[in-house]
Amino acid sequence: MADQGVSANRIELLQIADAVAREKSIDKREVLAAMEDAIQRAARSRYGAENDIRAEIDPKTGETRLNRLLEVVETVENDATQITLAEAARRNPAARVGDFIAEPLPPIDFGRIAAQNAKQVIVQRVRDAERERQYDEYKGRIGEIVSGVVKRVEYGNVIVDLGRGEGIVRRDEALPRENFRTGDRIRAYIYDVRREQRGPQIFLSRTHPQFMARLFGQEVPEIYDGIVEVVSVARDPGSRAKIAVRSKDSSIDPVGACVGMRGSRVQAVVGELQGEKIDIIPWSADAATFIVNALAPAEVAKVVLDEEAGRIDAVVPDEQLSLAIGRRGQNVRLASQLTGWDIDIMTEAEESERRQKEFAERTQRFVDALDADEMLAQLLASEGFDTVEEIAYVDSREIASIEGLDEDTASEIQARAREHLERVAAEQDQRRRELGVTDELAALEGLAPAMLVALGEAGILTVEDFAGCATDDLTGWTEKKQGETIRHKGAFSDLDVPAEEAEALIMAARVAAGWIAPEAETPEAETPEADAAGGEHAGGEQAGGEAAAAQR
Repeated sequence: MADQGVSANRIELLQIADAVAREKSIDKREVLAAMEDAIQRAARSRYGAENDIRAEIDPKTGETRLNRLLEVVETVENDATQITLAEAARRNPAARVGDFIAEPLPPIDFGRIAAQNAKQVIVQRVRDAERERQYDEYKGRIGEIVSGVVKRVEYGNVIVDLGRGEGIVRRDEALPRENFRTGDRIRAYIYDVRREQRGPQIFLSRTHPQFMARLFGQEVPEIYDGIVEVVSVARDPGSRAKIAVRSKDSSIDPVGACVGMRGSRVQAVVGELQGEKIDIIPWSADAATFIVNALAPAEVAKVVLDEEAGRIDAVVPDEQLSLAIGRRGQNVRLASQLTGWDIDIMTEAEESERRQKEFAERTQRFVDALDADEMLAQLLASEGFDTVEEIAYVDSREIASIEGLDEDTASEIQARAREHLERVAAEQDQRRRELGVTDELAALEGLAPAMLVALGEAGILTVEDFAGCATDDLTGWTEKKQGETIRHKGAFSDLDVPAEEAEALIMAARVAAGWIAPEAETPEAETPEADAAGGEHAGGEQAGGEAAAAQR
C-alpha cells in the first residue's frame, strides 16, 4: 500500500510538471529543474546548509533521488563536502583526487515551511523561464505587426495582451486623439524588445513609419509578393504621410497597386490610421525627379541640386508657394524626410532675384580684382566665369573668343588676374605666419594659402595637428535632430573643399608626420598600358566632375 502511495506521488509530480509546462508554454525540463532546485533547498535546510546536496527527478518515472556530493581530497578540511582518497576508494576503486563521490540520502518529508519555500522557488523559476521564452519569441518578431486586446490604460500608456505576452504602446507612440478602452482590439508595430528588471518589455508603436509600410504590405498583394517595394516612408502621425514606392516589374504601376480599385487598398490603411492622409509617391533613381514627385501636390518649375551639401532648391510658381510648403511647413518637411535631402522652397521671383544678386557679386569681384570697368566684369560673369582663378589659368583663347575682346585684351586680363592672386597669396602667407602656422605644414603639397589661414584660425598649427584631424573637422558635418538638419562647420567649410580632397591631405600629413608609411608605387603604374589606363580613368573622373558641376 505504501508503494502505491509513493507511486501515486511520483505520477502526480509528473502530471503537475506537464500541466505547468503546457499552461506557461515552456519546456517540461525547465519545470522539473525548478522542482529539483526546490527539493535541494528543502534538503539543505534538513541536513545542513553546509552540505552540497543535489536532487534529481527521473523525467519518465517521477522518482526523486537525493545525493550529497563529496570531493575526493588528500586531506579533509570540511567533513560535509570532502572525503579522503582512502575512504573514497572503498566505495569506488576508480576514485581519484579531484573526483566527486555521490552519497545517497534518504528522501525527505516536506514540512509546512519547507513546502511553502519549495512552492515559491518553483513559481519563481517557472516565471523566469516564462520570461525568457517570451523574450526569445518576441525578439525575433521585431518589425512585425501584432494584434491584441487592450488590457488596461495607465497614464496614457496602453497595455496590450498579445496572447503569449504583454506589450505596451507608450503615449508618444500612439496616434493623437486616439483613445482606447479595456477590451478594445488594437494593431501595432513591434519596434523593440528589451530585457528589464520586471521581465521582457515588448514596445509597440502606431506612429512608426514602418507601421504604415507593413500595413500596405498586408493590403497590397504586390508588396507582399515583393513585386512592389516600399522604399521610404515619412509620417506626421495622425495628420499626413508620404510613402515612396517602386515596381520591379515595368508592367505594374506601383502607385496604382497601392491605391487599389476605387482607392480600396489605401482607404483600408487610412481607416486603420484614424484618417491620416497618405500621398503615394513614385520613387525615381534620379534625385531631382524624386524630389519633384515628393513635393506633390505642388508643381515644381525647376530644381537646383547641391550634391556636396545634400540640399536642393526647388523653384515653384508664386501661386504654388503655400501648397509646396504646406500647413506649418508639413509638405516640405515630409518631402525632405522621404527623400533624405534638405529642400529649400523659393518662388520664381525669389530665384530670379538670387541669380541677379549672385551675378552682381561676381561682377563686383571682377571689378575689384582686375581693376576693370563694370561692362567688362559683367561680360566675364555672363560667360560663366565664377572666380578669379578660373580667369587666371583658363586657356587665353577662351577669353579672346568672347565677343568684343581680342588676344591682347585677354592676355592683359589674365596678367591682372595673376597679379591679384599673387598679392592675395602674399597677404594670406603673412596672415598664416601671424597665426603661428608652421613652415612644415605650409610645405605640405596641396595646401593653398587660404587653407593655411583657415587652419590657423581653427588652431591647427603643425603637421601633427593636421595629421590628427578627421575629414569632418575640415569639411564640417550635418546631423538630424527632431527632423531638423543641423550643420556644424569645419575649418574648410567656407572654401568649398571636397571631402575626398580633405581626406587625401590628412593622409599626406600622416605620412609626413611619420605616422604611416607612404604607399609604394606599383610597377604596373610605370608601364605604358597602365599610363594609358590611368589617363582614361582621370579623364572619366574629370568628365564626372564637370557633369556634377553642371548639375549643381
